[in-house]
Amino acid sequence: MTETQSDHATEADATLEVVHAPVPVRAAGLPDDRFLNREVSWLDFNARVLELAHDPSAPLLERAKFLAIFASNLDEFFMVRVAGLKRRQTTGLGIRSADGLGPREQLARISQRARELSAEHARSFLKDVRPALAEAGLHIVLWRDLPEDQQVPLHDWFRAQLFPVLTPLAVDPAHPFPYISGLSLNLAVLVRDPESGVEHFARVKVPNNVKRFLEVTADGAVAYLPLEELIGAHLQQLFPGLEVTGHHPFRVTRNADVEVDEDRDEDLLQALERELARRRFGPAVRLEVADDMDPHVLDLLVRELEITDDDVSRVPGLLDLSSLWQLYEAERPDLKQDPFVPATHPRLAEGEKAADIFAALREGDVLVHHPYDSFATSVQRFIEQAAADPHVLAIKQTLYRTSGDSPIVDALVDAAQAGKQVVVLVEITARFDEQANIRWARELEKAGCHVVYGLVGLKTHCKTSLVVRQEKGRLRRYAHIGTGNYNPKTARMYEDFGLLTADPEVGADLTDLFNTLTGYSRQTEYRTLMVAPHGVRRGLIARIAAEAEHAKAGRPARVRIKANSIVDEQVIDALYGASRAGVQVELLVRGICTLRPGVPGLSENVHVRSIVGRFLEHSRVMVFGEGDRREHWLGSADLMHRNLDRRVETLVRVKDHAVAAQLDAVLDRAMAPDTRHWELASDGCWTQVPAVGSPARDLQTDLMRRAHERDDSA
Repeated sequence: MTETQSDHATEADATLEVVHAPVPVRAAGLPDDRFLNREVSWLDFNARVLELAHDPSAPLLERAKFLAIFASNLDEFFMVRVAGLKRRQTTGLGIRSADGLGPREQLARISQRARELSAEHARSFLKDVRPALAEAGLHIVLWRDLPEDQQVPLHDWFRAQLFPVLTPLAVDPAHPFPYISGLSLNLAVLVRDPESGVEHFARVKVPNNVKRFLEVTADGAVAYLPLEELIGAHLQQLFPGLEVTGHHPFRVTRNADVEVDEDRDEDLLQALERELARRRFGPAVRLEVADDMDPHVLDLLVRELEITDDDVSRVPGLLDLSSLWQLYEAERPDLKQDPFVPATHPRLAEGEKAADIFAALREGDVLVHHPYDSFATSVQRFIEQAAADPHVLAIKQTLYRTSGDSPIVDALVDAAQAGKQVVVLVEITARFDEQANIRWARELEKAGCHVVYGLVGLKTHCKTSLVVRQEKGRLRRYAHIGTGNYNPKTARMYEDFGLLTADPEVGADLTDLFNTLTGYSRQTEYRTLMVAPHGVRRGLIARIAAEAEHAKAGRPARVRIKANSIVDEQVIDALYGASRAGVQVELLVRGICTLRPGVPGLSENVHVRSIVGRFLEHSRVMVFGEGDRREHWLGSADLMHRNLDRRVETLVRVKDHAVAAQLDAVLDRAMAPDTRHWELASDGCWTQVPAVGSPARDLQTDLMRRAHERDDSA
């Protein structure tokens, strides 16, 4: 699974972690059906991703990319969310969702919606995208489509390059049913003994370390042959002396949840490594098969994998369209969006050379907006300059996710080797990045960094960096607090904000926060921060309630929230209360939203929209009030149980008026009537506005253009 695939959706950690949510308290005067189903809301988000693949005005390979993203998103949804519900159903926990459904009822609704979306996904590929790719000279072909002169060299390639890698596994009394690894593509093969006439089943795994599509070029055109097609055409070589009577592709999705008992395990690192090894053998939660699979073979797979017919997804055409990422890598710029090069923030540039970031921050705060503002010349440069600066005494950093080749980690290593005090909190339980983070933790420890893994029972999800510098006989602190990870790769694809500041109060707060994370402290109150698990929900609800009081007194009142997900019932009930008081509530939610907007007497003043596009909308921004009393906050926390109760999250108050105006300008553009978006109705349905084909402005295109215009004028 590539980083891009797993990230665009969901960011897996942002939407897919299993949550044993408390049953919401019955709120006086509020209807019991005031919440939408969380799981269906996530599937609706993935449906919006799929809509981008339907857009005929989009470049063709971009449409193929969104088909791949949809497939990866759905994989992760089953690996975590569906797996969690199945475990709760099996263990009899029976915890109901906020909309009153038990695990069994939720699984039934999920199954129905997922089947609908999977069918639409396959239809989009077979009827629209694949024919259009062929017209553009990118043919996805079957073995039987290739003329003999193109098949001949593939015979030799199979024998030399692929045959030695393949391992047929028989199933009979002497050979038990083999383990099928999660997300692997396989062929179920039927062979017959010509002497006895007895038919046998065998499994052949399609290697995942060989490209899914083989490029075949003829007459200037490029054809892509799926690897399973080549294997299927040569199965006789794997079963000499037997008659191959049929073969069918299939794919298994397994439970990928990791559970570590931090109270019991003395060494979290070793415990996590042990659990990661077990994750490979999680129970099956979904079986994908070709829609023409032999019923007897399907029955055998269902029985041996210990699943039910409801767990089977019959797919027309190719399985695992996440492999369309390979086609996206084709050198066809005419079929892709023009590449976007981030600009250096004007406050951080001095002509052709990089500015002194510390000097810039002494003049005032800097708000960077990725990917429009370069990560490399802002946040990355901030850490690198600190590492190289002889006046810097200490660097304290949180790392939740970073890239495989991380300049941030390299800079921290350099700083430690230069004798600076370097403290790094590595969250080694970040879902699907556990192995990479374990590797970084060990590398940092070897370099002399002080590496800690956070607080028992809490994930450290905040994005914070603190630099302590000696200046003219005193210490000055510089800080970065962001909404996104310290990952230069995702910073080119994710939309995120980051605040760079020399504000003494922010520096003091981060000093206290790092002392809490690395030592023993029960501090819960801060000067400019809200910190979960103690302060974020409480702080947000207090500010929402304050707006309600302003509205009741006849004063203008407004709440604006931009987040990935809004699920927390207490916050939603506070928003319902604000709406009933007359507060105008505007929510920009990329993924899950369980709030019902537009319900008379409950939420008629709440408007919910979603923007899904080229970049992953990932920032979290909250604005309370109107006029001079507005408060602006940004940070790492989504409005979900796990973020507010079981994670260390930070929101920082933006005090610089220029920075606050920048945030307002982005939110104003996002909330404008002519900006293309999806709008949520009270029944849970999303509608694209303006309708497809109508003129509209694209938020991300506007921001890209403005970044380049600003760069050109600098």
